[in-house]
Order: sequence, then structure tokens, then C-alpha cells
Amino acid sequence: MKFVVSICQDEDGVYIAECAAIPGCVSQGRTEREAELNIADAIAECLAVRAELGMPLTVTTREVEVTV
Repeated sequence: MKFVVSICQDEDGVYIAECAAIPGCVSQGRTEREAELNIADAIAECLAVRAELGMPLTVTTREVEVTV
């Protein structure tokens, strides 16, 4: 399966990775690559737990443009 993941650096220099299609699926790493590897593990674990609990594996997400 393929998922869109967002990765950003926080104020402490840590990279935070999040998969919006799986609520609560977040990880981190010291580098972007480490964050990417860690979120892949987190996605697998989240999917396993959601399946075990009988929850939908993902939620629908969409990208919208917002003017501010």
C-alpha cells in the first residue's frame, strides 16, 4: 500500500512524520530518512491494530487550497 506522509522539522530539529489517512499515526526521527523509515513501521503497526479492533484501516483525506 502507498500512503502520503508529511514530514516537517520541529523547533528542536527533530523530524516529525505523520500519515493523515490513519488518525494518530505519527512518528519522528533525527533525520528525514529516519523519520520516513519510522513512519513506515508506525503505519504497519497502526494498520494491524485497527484491523484487530475492526476499525476502518484508513479515513478519506483530500488536499484543498485555503487562502489566508
